[in-house]
Amino acid sequence: MRRQRIIRPTESGMDFKNILIALLIGLVAGWLASFVVGGEGLLRYMLTGVIGSFVGSFLLNYFGISLGIKNEAVRDIITATIGAIIVVLAARVIA
Repeated sequence: MRRQRIIRPTESGMDFKNILIALLIGLVAGWLASFVVGGEGLLRYMLTGVIGSFVGSFLLNYFGISLGIKNEAVRDIITATIGAIIVVLAARVIA
């Protein structure tokens, strides 16, 4: 019989600290994106920033774009901001 490996939350890399950091980066990115495309509200900043971080990461990796920023936190915030701007503009086109 094969032994199954149980993945604990700390082994998967998404513990509470990482989730909190992702939400804070999303909040900052959404806030920065609101200066470019408008919008307001803490929840809206966080949602657009967190979704934008996935979109920004995917698009930058897909097109092979490197920002050339060595500071990981700054690079993540800029990537999420780019993604958040794209998400807000796409939502406006669809709506």
